[in-house]
Amino acid sequence: MTWLLRLILVLLAFPVMAETGPGPAQLDLTQSTLIAEGRDRGRPRPLELTLALSHPVPYRVYFLDEPARLVVDFRQVDFRDTQPSALTGNTLVPAIRWGRFRQGWSRMVMELPGPYALTFAAQQQTPVGALLRLRFEPVKPEAFVTRGNSLSALWDLPQPADTPALPGPRGDRALRVAIDPGHGGHDPGAQVGAISEAAVILGFARELTEALNRAGIEVVPTRTDDSFVPLERRMTLARAGAADVFISLHADALPEGQAAGLSIYTWDPSADDRALRQLALRHDRDDLLAGVDLQGTDDEVAGVLMDLARSETQPRSEAFAKFVASELNGTAISMHPRPVRGAAFSVLKSPDIPSVLIELGFLTDPGDRANLFDPDWRARTAAAISSAVVKWAKDDATRQELSFQ
Repeated sequence: MTWLLRLILVLLAFPVMAETGPGPAQLDLTQSTLIAEGRDRGRPRPLELTLALSHPVPYRVYFLDEPARLVVDFRQVDFRDTQPSALTGNTLVPAIRWGRFRQGWSRMVMELPGPYALTFAAQQQTPVGALLRLRFEPVKPEAFVTRGNSLSALWDLPQPADTPALPGPRGDRALRVAIDPGHGGHDPGAQVGAISEAAVILGFARELTEALNRAGIEVVPTRTDDSFVPLERRMTLARAGAADVFISLHADALPEGQAAGLSIYTWDPSADDRALRQLALRHDRDDLLAGVDLQGTDDEVAGVLMDLARSETQPRSEAFAKFVASELNGTAISMHPRPVRGAAFSVLKSPDIPSVLIELGFLTDPGDRANLFDPDWRARTAAAISSAVVKWAKDDATRQELSFQ
């Protein structure tokens, strides 16, 4: 299977067209088909997809599961005025969807009748355009190679090749970042109409994960689906995964006009601000209801030891927060007038892992709400946070070396 994956990467790694190129390719449904090989015996059969395009375009192919799906990203195809139901052979699979994915990219998602593997991929130029042919065959579940999971359609675009891992602080492994999408499960977080904080943040967490992976950084997620994870468990997962830094993500709600813009928080039990107190109660409320009050879990001896550990970790958290603010400011991301602040958010209490909470915006603010649903804004924000992690890690490693000398 390794040789096949390498072959696919070679086949798909076309150079990206310049903006002055021929523009989006048009799909000719009259010459596009999906065919199945062999007789229908009630089980998955080999499939071949042929797409007739007005000119060649770069593309990438991968699979997702839950359910099994084939995903093709194009740069780019104009799917307007075309319907998947008009594709010859569309009834061979449960469903087909396509459309514009983000600026400069289009996406096709084909639900499959079971696990498949790509066995052939080629784009051939013709006198009238190009033909993209993909052949995929049924495989056993254990041989099904996927990229991502059931909600990966929200992720940033995959890259055609792997990126070398960025060394961690100790140099013996890749840098690891715990990504903590706030709320989840029976705790939807802030809600504005049908929009829930938990769902919005989970989608962004996946995009941030992709951005970090591209930089060679490993990610330790605290949740990957719509499930509730207690605050204490989130920190335990980060510690068990040997995370070098912890990033909690939120997009909360306060009365309109009271808060807007992105903010980065570090632990500060003395923070005395009415809005911050409201947010702290909101972030911790489900754990408090479940009987897990992290505000008072330190006994006298443990508290002294944790305070000692925090005295070393806290400056690292604050330094990381400043790197994040600097990178976001450099990409013209709208931030709170005081973007880096302290707050008594319990999820930031870890004594041994530098931790920040990033409030991406407020669902109650129309501008922030629009940003949170803007693919370009999310991509720029994820890229800036990823860049901040890289720069902070290098700076932190240097400072750690100096402290040991």
